[in-house]
Amino acid sequence: MGKLPSDTKRDVLVKAQDVTDPTHGCEPSNRPILQHIKFGVINLDKPKGPTSHEVVAWVKRILALGRAGHGGTLDPGVSGVLPVALEDATKIIQTMLLSGKEYMCVMHLHGDVQQHRLERVLNEFTGEIFQRPPLRAAVKRQLRKRKIYYIELLEREGRDVLMRVGCEAGTYMRKLCYDVGSALGCGAHMGELRRTKTGPFREKDSVKLQDLADAWAFWKEDGKEEPLRRIIHTMEAAVAHLPKITVRDGAVDALCHGASLAAPGVLSVDTGILPKDLVALFTLKGELVSLAWAEMNSKQIYEAEHGIVSKPERVVMLPGTYLRKWK
Repeated sequence: MGKLPSDTKRDVLVKAQDVTDPTHGCEPSNRPILQHIKFGVINLDKPKGPTSHEVVAWVKRILALGRAGHGGTLDPGVSGVLPVALEDATKIIQTMLLSGKEYMCVMHLHGDVQQHRLERVLNEFTGEIFQRPPLRAAVKRQLRKRKIYYIELLEREGRDVLMRVGCEAGTYMRKLCYDVGSALGCGAHMGELRRTKTGPFREKDSVKLQDLADAWAFWKEDGKEEPLRRIIHTMEAAVAHLPKITVRDGAVDALCHGASLAAPGVLSVDTGILPKDLVALFTLKGELVSLAWAEMNSKQIYEAEHGIVSKPERVVMLPGTYLRKWK
């Protein structure tokens, strides 16, 4: 089975040991319920029919929130995994664009095609491809490159082909089916589509809008937090696909004010980081501090005694969460 970028396994290089002050910050899973919601992400199973925007609006209405955003549009006729970030967690939702998506797709062929030829053509579409967005798309119709990580032919019944596709964000599955049909010479169109993965979020762990509404009611009416905590994930879980750098307590507040991360502030670093990669900076308690662009690779960060190892992209943690230890 093929892999998405979010499936990459990394080791941790421990650079130094330190302790964390228990009076500042909080383990993500122990946040008070209102903070848990404010910094939360829902792995929602979008139903067919409504737009992604409408689904997000329903989530806001259920939870009485002012702000929410989703991690990749699904057409009204498409169901499946739609990560919805709540309030302050909307700061990290764009990281889903780097994680890759997986779909279960039924492609209907317009003519008879031999199995070996179908498999060969599908294989030719694995890797980097060119796509022009379809007429109904909400983006400019210019030719662009997208990556297909894998196409697995799962089942076939006559002219209906069921396949699992892992692809880069922004890939149009409807257009992929059309292009495969053109390459086969018989034509094809997309029959059914369901998204099964977005970054670290999987179909098997997704929840329905009714589950969310019930969990909210349990809390508001009976004070039961557990159902809501189970449905709303921490924003830290939503960036699990990003390489991680863990920092000292003393570096946290400076990072919260937009400072670059210097080598002495690093305690550990994930392997596989390259310069210009987007990385997530964490506290020793496992809290997300900010997103940053790496200035060095993992080995250089591990060995560096001075110098800037990353520059800020987006601060997530509120300043003052940890003691200020910088001038």
